[in-house]
Amino acid sequence: MPMMFVYPTFLWALLALTIPIIIHLFNFRRYKKVYFTNVKFLKELQQESKSKLRLKEILVLTARCLTIAALVFAFCQPIQVNENNALNLGANAISIYVDNSFSMENVQKQGPLLSIAKIRAKDIVKAFGNADKFQVITNDFEGKHQRFYTKEDILNAIDEIKISPSVKLLSSVLKRQSEFLNSSNLPNKKAYAISDAQKSTFDVASIKNDTSIKTSLIPLAANQVNNIYIDTCWFETPLQQKGFIQKLHARIVNTGASSVNAGSAKLFLNKQQLALTSFSLDALSKKEVLFTFECKQTGFNYGSIKIEDYPITFDDELFFSFNSKINISVTLISGKELKDNNAFETLFKNDSLFKLYSFSEQAVDYSAFKTSDVIVLNELQDLSSGLLSEVTKFIDQGVSLLIVPSLQSNLNSYNQFLTSMQLPIITTLDTFKLKTDKIETLNKFYTGVFEKTDDRLNLPLINKHFKLSKNSRSNMEAILSLQNGDLLLGFNRYANGFTYLSSAPFSPASGNFSKHALFVPTIYRICFNSLKSTRLFYEVNANNVITIKNENINGDKPPHIKDLNNKSDVIPEIHSVNNTMLLYTRAQLNLPGFYEVIKNNIPSLPLAFNYSRKESDLSSYSAGEIEKIILEKVLKNVSVIDNTEEDISKQILEEAQGKKLWKLFILLALTFVLFEILLLRFLK
Repeated sequence: MPMMFVYPTFLWALLALTIPIIIHLFNFRRYKKVYFTNVKFLKELQQESKSKLRLKEILVLTARCLTIAALVFAFCQPIQVNENNALNLGANAISIYVDNSFSMENVQKQGPLLSIAKIRAKDIVKAFGNADKFQVITNDFEGKHQRFYTKEDILNAIDEIKISPSVKLLSSVLKRQSEFLNSSNLPNKKAYAISDAQKSTFDVASIKNDTSIKTSLIPLAANQVNNIYIDTCWFETPLQQKGFIQKLHARIVNTGASSVNAGSAKLFLNKQQLALTSFSLDALSKKEVLFTFECKQTGFNYGSIKIEDYPITFDDELFFSFNSKINISVTLISGKELKDNNAFETLFKNDSLFKLYSFSEQAVDYSAFKTSDVIVLNELQDLSSGLLSEVTKFIDQGVSLLIVPSLQSNLNSYNQFLTSMQLPIITTLDTFKLKTDKIETLNKFYTGVFEKTDDRLNLPLINKHFKLSKNSRSNMEAILSLQNGDLLLGFNRYANGFTYLSSAPFSPASGNFSKHALFVPTIYRICFNSLKSTRLFYEVNANNVITIKNENINGDKPPHIKDLNNKSDVIPEIHSVNNTMLLYTRAQLNLPGFYEVIKNNIPSLPLAFNYSRKESDLSSYSAGEIEKIILEKVLKNVSVIDNTEEDISKQILEEAQGKKLWKLFILLALTFVLFEILLLRFLK
């Protein structure tokens, strides 16, 4: 490491070295000559004495010169500094980041990591003077942190830091510190970051090197990094209804080096425990557990899954919510030759699950498409360009479409429509009676409908059907096929929705499919697949986007999100897109638990919020790993202070002001004086 002097002008005092040199040069001893008759022996003795005297004088001269030089250097106050950091004198602007996320609840031998982080923050403050200014910042990014404190006030601010659910990346924290420090007019800017250095958030490689600010990273290592948490949960089916058996999956993760042999997970729904399951987890592994229960409540349901783990507890409970009373909006457009009570109308009208809008092809109200989940074109004779345009627009928005041709269909208009939808075109009418050959189970369309499939299953009989010819753009998957290999029912994904095509009408003249037991589950499955998967939960302190149907919005009051415990009530940012309304939470919700969207004073959607699981994986960087990344990324103004001592203020002071060496040079001067005394006393 290079060395520099605080007061380099004292180096002029090195001219004092000439004093002992001059004394040495002019201090000659004069000898009186004495003549002897035999001087051979005396000459040898005289030569030996002069040689020893000359050596002694040179050593004494050297000791005196080194003594003077050491004293001069001591008065210059030499400082050893890191070669990557220049020494700056004057007042300092210091920003201290204290990680107060949930992972700081972990412990080491001295106590919880957050308590140790506060002590280290105070050590930093102790290393600086009263004229310096201090900022403290946490993951909360609060407004009160955007100011400078005095040395006395900063200690109180550090004591007030508490655990918070907020999670911030190191790069965003350093960016905020940099912006604040650069707004000050102080010459020396220093940033310190105290954290457990979790790999999920401590993104050292993403730091932008600010050469005007010296940045020091202080990683804290916990005794153990074991943690078990509930990561997520999901239902097997997108529709939950009262009276039906539900299967809820949950994923449990073990991030520690120790296995779990007798863990238990509890399921609570509407404040009642419904299920309990046990699990075993190997180290560094994850596992799915299954809860089976009956939904007994109509409407909004609020549940949670709980495990027990210590000391990290924020992720031991996962809240979720769902609505067991959902209406699937169906717009049915029937051919003019069909009777009012056709198979579709009979099915949808007799089931409260569906909200039916029924029209004849001669009088269609396209406004019904805005709130529709499924559009059924049931045996229309012509498919007009206007209908094609409207249907295409709403399929782009995720609406599902079922096309059932008529025996009197205008094939040209149908084929134009089918080609635009990337579906096979209709060629000819086949009047040969055929039985349905098999159910295509590979595409999972009938998942959960049949306990098992049997080749002897009585399948629908089709009297008349259209042959379909695939074009170059069609990519249809079969759901039901006939015995001759022709397709009876298939689907294709188009834009953001599904399009289904039947090759046969559902009227009795074309076969018995509409009266067969397979008809109801097939149409139900088409409708269920149109439902968008509703999120069971969201994250607090995040910008979540919540989607609700945009129904009857004229003159409406803006929707708001309310906590069931009346602890918070916020009006989110609102954007209307087509037939949906998007609610942006903008990190306004910071408490986990249950909420609901209130629209026109009526609850319209249940919500559940949880803490982010980003902090659940406790694997962290060591000081050596961080230093390696700093070297690889050539972050010249970034260094690591290893947290190995109880008081790191000395390290902080050396990092900020360099290592002071004046005491060393005083000791050297005394050593050289002692050396001179020993020379004069003992060297004869």
